[in-house]
Amino acid sequence: MVAGASIAGPALAHWLRRRGAEVTVVERAPELRPGGQAVDARGVAKEVIRRMGLDAAVRATCTETAGACTVDVDGNVLETFPADSDGGDGFIAEIEILRGDLSRVLYDDTRDGVEYVFGDRIAELTQDADGVDVAFAGGDRRRFDLVVGADGLHSALRTMVFGPPERFLRHLGHVLAFYSVPNEFGLDRWLLEYQESGRSALLRPIQDATRAMAMFYFTSADFDVDYRDVAAQKRLLRERMAGLGWLTPDILAHLDDTPDFYLDQVAQVVMDRWSSGRVGLLGDAAFSSSPMSGQGTGLALVGAYLLAGELAAAGWDPEAGFAGYEARMRSFVEANQEIGRLNARSRDVPGPDAEPSPDFGGEWFTELVGRAINGIELPDYTEVPDFGARPER
Repeated sequence: MVAGASIAGPALAHWLRRRGAEVTVVERAPELRPGGQAVDARGVAKEVIRRMGLDAAVRATCTETAGACTVDVDGNVLETFPADSDGGDGFIAEIEILRGDLSRVLYDDTRDGVEYVFGDRIAELTQDADGVDVAFAGGDRRRFDLVVGADGLHSALRTMVFGPPERFLRHLGHVLAFYSVPNEFGLDRWLLEYQESGRSALLRPIQDATRAMAMFYFTSADFDVDYRDVAAQKRLLRERMAGLGWLTPDILAHLDDTPDFYLDQVAQVVMDRWSSGRVGLLGDAAFSSSPMSGQGTGLALVGAYLLAGELAAAGWDPEAGFAGYEARMRSFVEANQEIGRLNARSRDVPGPDAEPSPDFGGEWFTELVGRAINGIELPDYTEVPDFGARPER
């Protein structure tokens, strides 16, 4: 069973189903959540999409962003970053898609062979040597061979099995908000970003040219707003964006009318292990690298491929399969988390006690980016046994 139907969960369901496993995905939301932040696929993540047979479907729903520009308070362009730079793996990736659109592609691909349960969640679980007993909030009780939490940064399953969030969440000193707005700004295929000290406002194109995605970053040494309290989040955003120039007042004017507002801390998840017995974690629940890395989706897609493959290669033994998955993923995750921390630091407000901003021009950073985008092997698992062919114990 998989908890979470955003990206990591359906991606894992795809590979497990292809290996002959019966898969149930439970999602606490009543339906797929539309919209959301634009997410990217770079390097090896593009190869995973190709192996899934979804390259055409994913590219058909891309935002088709031509690149990014930084602008001054009057909208004059200061610097440009074309999407075709760095082989399509640069600041704006060749494959860029709204989180909700990618989730829909993965769901449509798996819905006929995977059981999806919406509007429910795991209330409690117990495990033994042979399986996991799950009690759902809706009252159902079922037994599964394995349970994988792919339920995001604030993973309830992680809390249930591994401990409270404060043990694993690492706040990076920033808060991110985004929501869709009418495209009354003349936005045409280019992301625009305006920055002041410790704050920035962005507008980016989406497939629907009549609308745009607004984004805000601001520094915050701590974060104590409940991620579920939307009213408090909107108050915080208005307070922190007060006086910010450029188009900020016009963007904020749509705050109460938007259907898809989101605000949360920019944070990473750092854990010594991603499994306990027959329960494992995947994606942001296990190793969030934060939006500052630009690689959260890539980690989810690559992790799903490797987790299913390593379980199969281990003859569906959970201890060996989870161990193989972690051994292959750990250094890849660490490289991406390091990029996330560096990018967060580059947005910090300069001060006497602040660390110096990173020098991204050095060879060390080029090498780090290479490890974060392509620094992991994708084994060919086609010859390993399917779930139904696992050896009897």
